[in-house]
Amino acid sequence: MHILLTGGTGLIGRQLCRLWLGQGHRLTVWSRKPEKVAKICGAQVHGVARLEDIGQEPVDAIINLAGAPIADRPWTTRRKALLWSSRITLTETLLAWLETREQKPQVLISGSAVGWYGDGGERELTEKSPPVIDDFASQLCIAWEETAQRAEGLGIRVIFIRTGLVLSAEGGFLSRLLLPFKMGLGGPIGSGRQWMPWIHINDQIGLIDFLLHQEDTSGPYNACAPKPVRNREFAKTLGSVLHRPTFMPMPALALKVCLGELSLLLLGGQKAVPARLLEAGFTFRFTDLRAALDDLSSRL
Repeated sequence: MHILLTGGTGLIGRQLCRLWLGQGHRLTVWSRKPEKVAKICGAQVHGVARLEDIGQEPVDAIINLAGAPIADRPWTTRRKALLWSSRITLTETLLAWLETREQKPQVLISGSAVGWYGDGGERELTEKSPPVIDDFASQLCIAWEETAQRAEGLGIRVIFIRTGLVLSAEGGFLSRLLLPFKMGLGGPIGSGRQWMPWIHINDQIGLIDFLLHQEDTSGPYNACAPKPVRNREFAKTLGSVLHRPTFMPMPALALKVCLGELSLLLLGGQKAVPARLLEAGFTFRFTDLRAALDDLSSRL
């Protein structure tokens, strides 16, 4: 199978490349720095700066994961524009290229996030649940999905991966928590009652591979473990794994002052569950937060 990836040099993309190279698939990564793709993703992975460089060589599947990190810095007007263009504008470029193809891929797996739902409060959120709050993160995810869904008009099956907080020792949000927690300065954020839909990186990679090979899958899938936890429990469990105290809460007011609108992403949450993945028969390796963090602890 020839698979085209956007965001292939990112946390999830890198591991997908390792998995699919091992399975014997042929991989192409669309990247702003194609000369670095082979080093980051594997010597056999081909990097292209322009989609036109692929020519008319058939592509069987597209994995669209590109997007600037959403929580790295405050949402200034300029930052919002970058977050938008790195997802929506890029996906529109991908669609325009697909329209020129004589042979269309069978499936497009496009990124999204549980932020699609907005701050869900105490409600359990399945893929059938509507968005509950119209904030920027929700608007971004909704627009990203709506743009990718246009590929259905080209006869392409479309899948949306609404990803939760990915636990990995190689980067992601967990790496940003390590320093304060290791210094004994970790703790809950705000009230600590907000829900955190988490997922181990191995399950994230496994479910994308699972959906790729299931011909009857389409639409949204919540990519998070079946047992979300509250922020307070997450902080306590991470502190326990690192053998550090967790008595330094981050006040909500301080977050709002320092981060502005971005603070809504940290002070809100989603009690999201992977209803459709479970119905489809996917088996999670990690359903318990402590077990997931213990598995990563030696590399943290």
